[in-house]
Amino acid sequence: MEEEIIVSGANSSSLTTGFFILNGVPGLEAAHIWISLPFCFMYIVAVVGNCGLIYLVSHEEALHQPMYYFLALISFTDVILCTTTVPNMLCIFWFNLKEIDFNTFLVQMFFVHMLTGMESGVLMLMALDRYVAICYPLRYATILTNSVIAKVGLATFLRSVILILPFTFLTKRLPYCRGNFIPHTMSVTKLSCRNFKVNAIYGLLAALMIGGFDMVCIAVSYTMILQAVVSLSSADAHYKAFSTCTSHICAIVITYVPTLFTIFTHRFGGESIPHHVHIIVANLYLMFPTTLNPIVYGMKTKQIREGVIKLFFKEKIS
Repeated sequence: MEEEIIVSGANSSSLTTGFFILNGVPGLEAAHIWISLPFCFMYIVAVVGNCGLIYLVSHEEALHQPMYYFLALISFTDVILCTTTVPNMLCIFWFNLKEIDFNTFLVQMFFVHMLTGMESGVLMLMALDRYVAICYPLRYATILTNSVIAKVGLATFLRSVILILPFTFLTKRLPYCRGNFIPHTMSVTKLSCRNFKVNAIYGLLAALMIGGFDMVCIAVSYTMILQAVVSLSSADAHYKAFSTCTSHICAIVITYVPTLFTIFTHRFGGESIPHHVHIIVANLYLMFPTTLNPIVYGMKTKQIREGVIKLFFKEKIS
């Protein structure tokens, strides 16, 4: 959403930041109610679907496996991520509640970046899980123990926190007094009176250390998986091996493609793309993965489908 920053004082020399005014989608104010409907629907689907997956994984013994533990972790991350942004967005669309304190904005910015990095890290862990399952099937249970899963999950969380927290403090330390409008929700540094090159460089490094590193690990994992699958003798073995990866591949596509599309259109789209399109796409890229992940895994994973059937038709099955 586009935002205006209100600066205490009467002129541009003032360095005290007060609060932001969130304007929703400028130029489409009359359509805010209609724009809010798909976001509200996606939010409901995301919360219900991801909470349902977490419940299934925690209660179904058949799902007490590393793959589904990672799935529950990414579902938990998705619930928090969409809850961090969508309710505030709907308040703007429905009730015209536009004001947000500067520190509250920084907290929201931290959680969005941190949780996005966390989701990327879990996708990388799931790729490593598929690599171990296909390339070392006999040692799968001994390599990915519950202790190992807990440690790598904690490490992924700490990585996101440690890398994103300094960026938040770098943003907070800047004085803001340059104009009212910013081109993107998290581009608040462009309103700074000082040189924000340090923030830009650190943000790029953090993105490379999280997203870049994760994508390299995913690519290497699937290259080795492909080599292992090709070496299998029968077509049936090929199909069974690849079928265990389809859900994860879909999750990778719906997570990284909208993110990369948003980054490239924001960086290189320039004036050729209407500003309201930038804003809507920037919000959608956070919602697509959180909404579609439980649907993809529910449709593509046999154990989850069976768990859902057992959950709703337990009496008939018994």
